[in-house]
Amino acid sequence: MDIENVFMSKLRIKTLKVLARVGELNVSEIARRLDVNYGTINNHLGVLEDEGLIVHKRFGRMRLYRFNPNSRKAEAVLNLLEVWEKQDK
Repeated sequence: MDIENVFMSKLRIKTLKVLARVGELNVSEIARRLDVNYGTINNHLGVLEDEGLIVHKRFGRMRLYRFNPNSRKAEAVLNLLEVWEKQDK
């Protein structure tokens, strides 16, 4: 997938920002924090995971998502978000 397709969604960018700030969250908590329904955020998490930006681990039925520590793309996005957030302060 092209970078444009990954970042064309405000919701995907907001999801990455939340995960960058908090570290690790389950699907329901991400949906709650972004005020969207479970199905919508689940689809966006799938796109981000398919691109290797995030990973999940499973505890029973719960999935916890976080940035992929083994991905150069994820590292670059984290750096971008960090620099961008510092510029706003």
